[in-house]
Amino acid sequence: MHKLQDLKERAKAALSKFAPFGPDVDLEIFKKEADETKTYKDLDQFGEDEVKHILMAGIDPSEQGRSGTYFQKDTGVIKCNVKQEGIEVIPIKEALEKYDWIYDYYWKVVSVDADKYTAAAELELQNGYVIRALKGAKSIYPVQACLYIGTDMLQQNVHNIIIAEEDSELHIVTGCTTSPHVKRGAHIGISEFFIKKNAKLSFTMIHNWAEEMYVRPRSAAIVEENGLFLNNYICMKPVKSLQMYPTVHLTGEGAVARLYSIVVGSPGSEFDLGGRVYLKAPKSRAEVVARTISNGGNIIARGHLIGAVPEIKAHLECKGLILKGGMIRAIPELEGHVDGVEMSHEAAVGKIAQEEILYLMSRGLSEDEATSTIVRGFLSIDMPDLPPQLKAEVDKAIEASDKDVM
Repeated sequence: MHKLQDLKERAKAALSKFAPFGPDVDLEIFKKEADETKTYKDLDQFGEDEVKHILMAGIDPSEQGRSGTYFQKDTGVIKCNVKQEGIEVIPIKEALEKYDWIYDYYWKVVSVDADKYTAAAELELQNGYVIRALKGAKSIYPVQACLYIGTDMLQQNVHNIIIAEEDSELHIVTGCTTSPHVKRGAHIGISEFFIKKNAKLSFTMIHNWAEEMYVRPRSAAIVEENGLFLNNYICMKPVKSLQMYPTVHLTGEGAVARLYSIVVGSPGSEFDLGGRVYLKAPKSRAEVVARTISNGGNIIARGHLIGAVPEIKAHLECKGLILKGGMIRAIPELEGHVDGVEMSHEAAVGKIAQEEILYLMSRGLSEDEATSTIVRGFLSIDMPDLPPQLKAEVDKAIEASDKDVM
């Protein structure tokens, strides 16, 4: 227990430490306990409107085509199960109480004293999940995890640990969303990823928040020799303020990281997001790709690639469309420390070309249909190594949000 005591002392010292960028959030205004007026014992007890929100976050309450499920409503775990041998799904509080091995991963790539949000996640931890693929296990269907807020003005604090052991393959779709009646709240999510030698992990996160939500994810990953980390992020619904900057450390030869983001900024929304990759081993590869659309929101899209050794390749790409006002700011950074690094970036912010719309209208489409077709094509990112089931979830999220985008 002395390990936890040390973490809590470090967290207390960081309670007043602001993040290096992004607007500050006053956490004192939010509740730390959930309303218990209505309790749920299983997913089939959610109402029709609630299920709609859950489905739009990529979560299927029927659990069809899923290897396992973790579902947390507010501060409590409603469901935690697994259907495939070699895959483990455990609430993190249970893991911390029962298993010594979890301390080899807990707060190992994200620092507990990084800022006030990491500090709050440790000092007021509600739960979160541990998902692990054991050595050699191959995920047939994705595991789904949902972090759901059903209490207005609640601050939800979670810590997630995802481990793909040597020679394993793990696929996860995680959805974060709110009840239809929730208008405002805060979500602080710590996620630590460990991809071992020759392992593959795909992690697809879909956000479907309420318009007055303040969201502060903090995540980092370590990828070992010949490991692959595929990280997809989709947020096409309004949110008050979101700030995230996942960091990946490629520590083994031949390690690969691919980070893809699809974001739509609605009026009043503020996004400050991106990704950073440290290429620390020869023949490591990285790709950071973002597609952003502003319908009146403010979006800052960051990207930072650090080549620390020779024989690495990395590419950074950020493209933005301004449809109905707002602001998009692209901040690409390339940092090479030695001879023999190969890094590139491409950044562009603009509008839909009128000649493209006119061409499609000449083929029989209305102006709205032409614009929608162009937008869908813009948001369609080729995500190599993404399993068909997860590619379908990405396509559904884009299709479901098409009217909101327009």
